[in-house]
Amino acid sequence: MSFSDVFKSNFLENVTSVSVFDMFLAIVLAFGLGMFIFLVYKKTYSGVMYSSSFGTTLIALTMITTVVILAVTSNVVLSLGMVGALSIVRFRTAIKEPLDIAFLFWSIAVGIVLAAGMIPLAVIGSVIIGIILLVFVNRKSHKNPYIVVIRCDGHESETKAKAYLEGHTERCVVKSKSAQKGFVELNLEVRLKDDNTDFVNTLSNMEGVSSAVLVSYNGDYMA
Repeated sequence: MSFSDVFKSNFLENVTSVSVFDMFLAIVLAFGLGMFIFLVYKKTYSGVMYSSSFGTTLIALTMITTVVILAVTSNVVLSLGMVGALSIVRFRTAIKEPLDIAFLFWSIAVGIVLAAGMIPLAVIGSVIIGIILLVFVNRKSHKNPYIVVIRCDGHESETKAKAYLEGHTERCVVKSKSAQKGFVELNLEVRLKDDNTDFVNTLSNMEGVSSAVLVSYNGDYMA
């Protein structure tokens, strides 16, 4: 094949398969919706350590997905090659928060929908999803589970402490108990009646109780 044959091939025909205006519009919208996803992620994050790099990844992932799908939709042969290329990619970064998976899938889905030309669906769908996440994730409730750790000196003080908790909480269940000579440690799951935690102070001052600790528990970590 000579140099002139290159210009006669179908390669240069693919340059105009997607107009410059469509490319620009799709990438700008992808950036805007990616920023929206990032802001929702920042507002709803409730994990232990916030990662700003993950938020930036959401923006980049939305734009990258849009670019890839634009290329795939313009060429059937390219779509087959892209599937083979992406099948060898391995992502080994651990997802620590279950909600992070939803944000990753949201970014990818928005990129695909934008590149497919369904702009109203991408915009309206993202707004609705964002509002739902802001409402439900940020909702605080005093009925969230707590763990109370009590250290006492024997059976009598243990019984009094447990009875006191049962009278001042909505629900009280023993999760674990450790007993040694002259020393008992109880771990109890409780649900508070309101947001008042002064009962822990009274509990720690009871006769026979050496300490009482209240720990917030969300099922993934303690803080």
